[in-house]
Order: sequence, then C-alpha cells, then structure tokens
Amino acid sequence: MCLIAGGMGINIKPKLIGMIESGKHRGGDSFGVWTEEGVLKSDDFSEVSDIPNGRLGLLQCRLAMTGSKTFTQPFFNDYVLVHNGEIYNHVQIRVFLEERGISFESNVDTEVILRLLEFLVERGESIEKAVRQTMECLRGDYAVAFSDKEDIYLFRDPVGIRPLYYSPNGFFASEKKVLWSIGEDAVPVEPGEFVKISRGGIKKRRLLSILELKGKDIPYERAKEGLKKALDYATKSRAGNKVGILFSGGLDSSLLALIASKYGDVVLYTAGAEGSQDLEWARSVSAELDLPLREYVFDMQDVEEAIPRVMFAIEDPNPMNLAIGVPIYFATKLAGDDGIRILLSGQGADELFGGYAKYLKNPGLMEKDLLELSEKNLVRDDKVAMLNGVEGRLPVLDLNIVKLALSIPLRYKIEGGLRKRILREVALEMGLPRRVAYREKKACQYGSNSQRMIERIAKRRDMRLGEFARNIYEKVFKKPAP
Repeated sequence: MCLIAGGMGINIKPKLIGMIESGKHRGGDSFGVWTEEGVLKSDDFSEVSDIPNGRLGLLQCRLAMTGSKTFTQPFFNDYVLVHNGEIYNHVQIRVFLEERGISFESNVDTEVILRLLEFLVERGESIEKAVRQTMECLRGDYAVAFSDKEDIYLFRDPVGIRPLYYSPNGFFASEKKVLWSIGEDAVPVEPGEFVKISRGGIKKRRLLSILELKGKDIPYERAKEGLKKALDYATKSRAGNKVGILFSGGLDSSLLALIASKYGDVVLYTAGAEGSQDLEWARSVSAELDLPLREYVFDMQDVEEAIPRVMFAIEDPNPMNLAIGVPIYFATKLAGDDGIRILLSGQGADELFGGYAKYLKNPGLMEKDLLELSEKNLVRDDKVAMLNGVEGRLPVLDLNIVKLALSIPLRYKIEGGLRKRILREVALEMGLPRRVAYREKKACQYGSNSQRMIERIAKRRDMRLGEFARNIYEKVFKKPAP
C-alpha cells in the first residue's frame, strides 16, 4: 500500500513536494520520484527538497508489504510506473513472463505489472489494449499510473478497491486531499477505467466492467462447492502467516476469520461503545471460535476527538460515512499500534449475495450497488485504514468470487425473507456455528453505536447531523462542503 501521485506541467517540483508532504501518511517507509531530469529514492523524508524538477513526474510513498522492503518505486526503463495495491497472482505472471525471456530486477509485485505491459506492447498491442489485457490477467487490488515519458496513463482494478483521482489540469493522486493541497480539483478514475493525460487534455474510457464477468446460471450444488474453494483461495492468498480481521461477529467477518485461521495466526479487531451489539457479539463469537480478540471500547470523548481525523481520511461530508468511519478508525488504530499491517474485511458480501433488506423489494439494486461500491464504501475504508498504516484486504471481492456470485441465480441468494442464503449455507458447511451463520446483523454505524454518539455530539452543538458533518468538513479542509 502507498501513495502514488504525479502529473505534468511547467516546473512541477513544488507540486511534487506538496503532494509528498500531504500524502506521506499513506506510506512512511520511503519515497521515490522520477522526472525526465532525474530520479531520487530515499527513506529519509527530510531529503524531499532534493527531488529533481521537470515537466513530467511520477512518485510513490511506500508502505512496504510485498517483496523487498528496500525497493521503492517508480520502476523505470522505456516506461515509468507506480502502483498502489497488491497483486496476488504476481508469482504466476512472473513465471509466465520469465519463460518468454523477460528478466526482472526485483521481487516486488509492481514490477510484474510493468513487465506485462511492456511484453504486450512489444508484441504489437496498443497501450489501451495492453492495459485491457493486463486488467484481465491481474488478480488483486490496484491503482496504477505509468508513462511513456510523453503522456501519463491511469487505470484501476474493475472493482475499484484502491482509490485514484486525477485533475483536469493533468495531475493525479491516491487521495483527493493530495490534489487539493496543490490547488487542483479531484475527479475519480472509475473502476476498470483507462485515463490518458496528455498536453492535449484528458481522455478516458471504461475498459472493463465487472458486470462483463457474469456468466450462465450455475446449479446450486456446483455454486456452493465453487464458492467454498474460491473463498478459501481468496482468503489464503490475502492473509499470510499473521493477519488481523476487522471483526463484528457477523457472518462475513466470522467466515473470513474461520478460513484464515487454517493458514496462520489470526487476531480479531473490533470497536464499539460498551453495550453495543457488535461489541457483545464480537466477544461471544471470538470465544466460540477460540480466536484472540482485541477491542477498542470508545466513549463520547473518544468519538469527539476522532471525528476530525476521520473526516480528514474520508474527505466526504456524508454523515453516514463519518459514522461508519469511526469504528473502522478505532479498530485499525488498535491494529496499527499492535504492528498488524493487514486487516481482512468482509466488504462486498452484501452486494454480491443480497444482504440488504432493500433487495427483498428490489433485487435489481444489487448490481447497481456493486457498480457504485467503490466510491461509496471501498475508498472510504481504504483511506481510514491507511491513516493508521494498515492495509485493508477484501477476499470476498476477489474477481473469481465476483464472477461466481454474478452467475448464481437470485433464488439461491434470497429465498422468502432469508437474505444471503447460499453464503450462510456455505459458512455452515465450512464449520461456522449456526447462530453466527444465520445472524441478522445491524449496519456498522448502528451496531457499534457510533451514529448515536455523533448525533448526541451534534445536538450539543445545536446542529442536525448533516449540518454537523458539513461543518466538520469545512473546518478540516478549509473549503465549502460540496
């Protein structure tokens, strides 16, 4: 995980420095900058003023996860590339390329993206087609920027797990605030979208939509067996030898905890007010699963002090996102303080398997919500976790699971009043206790009591919740709320 940023223009050094300073919370291990006038990589952020000037530049601030802890992006040769995220099948792609004579200078997953793009272009593909084929090959969470030293190209994974924004003036960054810090507007790169930044302006095109993954209806028993295997693989590939779980004691997080515990050490992390439903369930279920639980029990003062920090992370005056961000902030802070850098989350299960009550009346909303999941939920969680130096990983949104879920008939997901039917039965067969597999869970902001606390804080200031959130936004960012 990291910050990636850059852009083009006259005398861009001051803007590159500004972006590093405002975004280094996403990666404090080291930074690297490439411009056409030179390269600087360092683990000493006091050397930022020494970066080269130029008209085109790409940079990274790294939170080291995969590969050598000493290698910092950008990668550069004929192309220059920076990447935020993780590629879980990078070893298989590396072997494929090495068998075709491609050599590597590191064991970092990012280099695989660059070498694959180079291989495809050298084979005769246009840059746009090479990006599309790369998206089809990669299994992971990624936001990528690369340059042929004339133009800059941006793309994101088809689900949109990692954030990426660009400005109409030709700059880009992992977070809005990084662009705001240099006086630029921020426009999201949509999931599966390809954006070309050139001196002639911005061009963009959606190359891959997750709805394209939908296949023919799958029979029930085959769907269940496929789902078991896909969940196991996706969780194992993201967990490693030691991992944290963002835990509420509900179906999704409990299933991930159960699977991950087969492959390494698991620690559960939860946050809530004393007496809240999520906290009580987390305690009960962690004992039943015999897994260690770390809990952050917050009170009104804790929430009031955290609100500006959470708003800084989410960059959004939506009060619901603020309320959801609070327990995520405390749980990831606890994990970060423990030295845990990876937390698994069950995000995406409701949209894929029919978890929300609104789907009973209008199941067509499931695909709509899936397409909107990135900017509504995923980037919020990413930014809050990164504030605490923690990377959130989402096994349920692995493309193999997405493809499978889209091909499962609706009647296997929603039956009568039962939502997430097939996922509950799979969880039961994989060993989850029945009361957990069939638990009806409240939304995070209600189950943790964070929303109630924020409402009380707003009331003390004689404000309604929406007005309060906008007020906090304007104080934090010193600009009017949108």
